[in-house]
Formats: sequence, C-alpha cells, structure tokens
Amino acid sequence: MAGSEGAYEPEAVPGRDTGSDAGFGEGAGRRARSRTRSSGSPSSSRAEKGEPRDPVEQARNICLRLLTGTPRTRKQLADALRKREIPDEAAEEVLSRFEDVGLIDDAAFADAWVESRHHGRGLARRALVRELRTKGVDSAVIDEAVGQLDSEQEEATARELVARKLRSTRGLDRDKRLRRLAGMLARKGYGEGMALRVVRQALEEEGEDTEGLDEPF
Repeated sequence: MAGSEGAYEPEAVPGRDTGSDAGFGEGAGRRARSRTRSSGSPSSSRAEKGEPRDPVEQARNICLRLLTGTPRTRKQLADALRKREIPDEAAEEVLSRFEDVGLIDDAAFADAWVESRHHGRGLARRALVRELRTKGVDSAVIDEAVGQLDSEQEEATARELVARKLRSTRGLDRDKRLRRLAGMLARKGYGEGMALRVVRQALEEEGEDTEGLDEPF
C-alpha cells in the first residue's frame, strides 16, 4: 500500500539486535577480543599460563618440584635441568643456592641411602657404593657414608639373608644350595670370602657335610 503510514516494519526478535549495528555488537566484540588475545606475544601467553620467563625462576621451580617428597643429589637435579634446556649459568646459580640453604645435601642423601638400602634390602657396602656412584655422589662422601657399616654388621646381615633363603633350598644337593645361596649374597654386594663362610656355617647348622666347601664357589 502506498504511503509511509502502512509501511511494514519487522518486529524485533527477543535477544537479537535488528538495528544498524547488528553484527557489530556482541558477536563482533567476541571477535575483537579474540583478535586481541591472539595478537599477544608468546611471552605474554606464557606469563598468562603462569610459566616464568626467567631461566633462574624456571630452574628454581623445577628443582622444588623434583625435591617434593624425595631427596635428590645435586647431579640428579643438574641432569634434570640440562634435560629441560636450562642455561648452565642459571642452573649453577640455583643449585648452589639450594646447597647453601640445605635443600641439596649429598652427604645426608648418602647416609639415608645406606641406612635404607642396607636394612631394607640387605645390600652390602660394595653394592651401596655402586648405587651411590650412579646418583653422582662424590667418592669421599660415599666412603664416609658406607663407613657406617662395619664388617660385623655386614656379616650379621648376610647371615639373616641366608637364614631367610635357606628353607627354599632344602631338597637340593649341597653344591646347588651353595651356589644359590652364595650367588644371592654376591648379587647384594657381599665378597666371596664372607659369602662362603656364612653359607658354610648355615649348612653345617642344618647337618650338611661341608667338607671341601673351602674352595671358591
């Protein structure tokens, strides 16, 4: 129909902008915010995620996470930092600081390791030295730690190990029992002479004839 009075005008749809700015309001705002976020630098993105940009701070956070719940040696932490490509200078600064405040203590680590592995697993000094070397502990520190164990303590532990294993070897011939028991002690780091002496005594107490068992196994 002619004339402006009867001209049809679309009804506004609830929740929808039908004005001239339609398409520029909420949707455009989202797009604009998205562009703003995407245009940010990688460093700002890392900062938003809480990742430190300073390598010293990165090294500190890595070490603290690794030390949570379990002690570690300086070498173990240094290897972890190197694997994560922390610069050597930053790693050295953090590791030295952690040593100064006692968060890294290789001597205490070695002492605790000897105590735990000897009484928990029955390991002899030779095996303990080997394990501590793989952890990167200094030789002088290792010597002092394993010095906690004297020969009498080591032999007493060897006897306990043989006594627990002895029953499972009954029914085997004497030489096979000897090899099995002595081999068990050897794997735990006991020397040949001590192993032979301990096994021979255990077999004698069971009534085995141990004549000829003085030869190396």
